[in-house]
Amino acid sequence: MLSKEEFITNAKVGKILARKCTKCGHPHLVTTYFCQSCGNKGFENIIIDGKGTVATYTIITVPPEGFEKAVPYAWVVMNVDNFELRISGFMANIKSPADLPLGTKVKITGYDEHGMIIQKQ
Repeated sequence: MLSKEEFITNAKVGKILARKCTKCGHPHLVTTYFCQSCGNKGFENIIIDGKGTVATYTIITVPPEGFEKAVPYAWVVMNVDNFELRISGFMANIKSPADLPLGTKVKITGYDEHGMIIQKQ
């Protein structure tokens, strides 16, 4: 069983703890219980380099509780390099779309009270 602590420990060193289907090899995030490709329920842990490109994002200027000191920021969805995976996270100091064009190269750099931390490469 995967633990949140293992996920966070890997994120803090720029990695993604993921799961690979033991039947077809399709990668998944750790929250998946069956393979999206073949339906198998067997997985093995894999550690992926946390680099990729921006797929989409939302710029937050009116924050939820607990994020007041962080605005403006972007909640980013990134395509993970070399895998059919997307992962989301927090990116500080994004004020406008000009600050973060789609396709920008990004990397995971940590994990804190905001969740996964993503920065430009």
